[in-house]
Amino acid sequence: MKKLISFLLLLIISSCNKNNTKIDRTEYDKAYGFLKNSQKDSAFKYFNKAKDDFINQENFSYAGSCLVNMAIIQNDYGDYYGSQETGLLAIKYLNDKTDTLEIVGNYNNLGVTCQNLKEYSKAAQFYNKAARFSKDPIYQQTLLNNKAVSYSYLKKFDSAIWIFNRILAYPNIRNHPKIFSQVYDNLFYTKFLKVPSNNVENELIEALNIRKTIKDDEGLNASLYHLTDYFREKAPKKALSFAKENLQIATRNNSPDDQLKALQNLITLETPINSKYYFLKYQNLNDSLQTERNKSKNQFALIRYDVEKIKAQNAEKEIQLLYRNIGITTLILALILLFFWIKKRKKRLEQEKELEVKNTQLKMSKKVHDVVANGIYQVMTKIENQEDFNRDMALDELEFVYEKSRDISYDKTGEQKEFSKIISELIASFNNNTVKTFTAGNSPAIWESVSPTVKEEIYQLVRELMVNMKKHSQASHVAVKFEKANNIVDIQYKDNGVGISGDLIYNNGLRNAASRIESINGTITFDTKIEKGLKVNLSFPVS
Repeated sequence: MKKLISFLLLLIISSCNKNNTKIDRTEYDKAYGFLKNSQKDSAFKYFNKAKDDFINQENFSYAGSCLVNMAIIQNDYGDYYGSQETGLLAIKYLNDKTDTLEIVGNYNNLGVTCQNLKEYSKAAQFYNKAARFSKDPIYQQTLLNNKAVSYSYLKKFDSAIWIFNRILAYPNIRNHPKIFSQVYDNLFYTKFLKVPSNNVENELIEALNIRKTIKDDEGLNASLYHLTDYFREKAPKKALSFAKENLQIATRNNSPDDQLKALQNLITLETPINSKYYFLKYQNLNDSLQTERNKSKNQFALIRYDVEKIKAQNAEKEIQLLYRNIGITTLILALILLFFWIKKRKKRLEQEKELEVKNTQLKMSKKVHDVVANGIYQVMTKIENQEDFNRDMALDELEFVYEKSRDISYDKTGEQKEFSKIISELIASFNNNTVKTFTAGNSPAIWESVSPTVKEEIYQLVRELMVNMKKHSQASHVAVKFEKANNIVDIQYKDNGVGISGDLIYNNGLRNAASRIESINGTITFDTKIEKGLKVNLSFPVS
């Protein structure tokens, strides 16, 4: 759409090269030169100056042409309200009989502006007016297509479909593949919007292939967006593929609006990890685009203001008054924002304090479960499984659990002997006549550079897995393998028990395990799809 507007802009300017030697076109020709060099901000400035000169000369046709060009430039930079205002002003300077090309361009631009502002009913009216004045039958079909698109946004699907079919019935329309593929794609996409169960895949793909053949990159963005939307529910993987291609084309075309639409689709279609990447990319692009557009809006406003300032007799007083009002308004807004910020910050601090209390309670609860409950269960397991486990040994173990429980209130984490031995003994304590435990790779080198806090979490994690095995798995063989590579420690637990049927349900033990591994920036995965038993993979970084 933007390429079409820019094309119209150049066409309108060219049409104003009328044989009128009495007209002073100095500023106008400067504007045209800047526009040819893609310096649209400078072109806007000189069109504005030329417009005032032409009004003073009572050459309203040229004045209207300048306003149309200014409106198109504003629309191109995202200043939609400013563009709308300028375009409506241009109408009163244009002659219905002699300025038809400018009128067509102005009404089309007003339609695009209204559509960008989501004023679809007004957009349809302006597109219809532009089509009435157009003398080019093919371009007239393009304008009618735009009108039908506005009807589609209004959910007037039957009206939109009727217009699309009428365009496709135009003689030799297929000889113009760009407009044909545009209308063909819009027709079947609208049919899908009307009845989502409609199968329009082949037609949408056909339109896409035509656009690829003629290298219509702007049209490709529309096709890929439509295909993404069509496959969103039917085939999410296809939708994701089209969304990625959409982003690639939009980036190549340097079309930020199309990039944002593609990123929105990728955020909803991608996995959570990739979705976060696309969300950050969307946020950065959107912020950058809004900043640039706001800058352009202010720039255009300042250009027009400076011209009026030269004409005004009391320019200095007006500027002082403007600055004073801006200062007062800024001060008031700053005070209001400061008030709400303080209020919001106070509320946030209260919420953080409540969350801290809850986290402390949760941490204590988790430690009681891990240290006391699991510790006692481990002692019970030794009494049950080890024939030579006498009363004194039981009392020693219980005293150890008692000491650990006392340490909870002081948040102590200490080690009494080499950690690899502690882990090996922990796993071995679950060994009995019916359950055989095996440990591999648990060398002292594995635990070098691992902090005591992390070791304590790993100890509780391994014990949680072994207790869970003892309670639920009915396993006869349990193997725990330890590896370290690239400052990452991997722990693989595997048993031949009953496994976990159906979806994984996080009871207290598994929820604690997930919480613990997260606290040390690690990951835990449960492989329940193996032929028999359960496989759990733990990994965490070594600081």
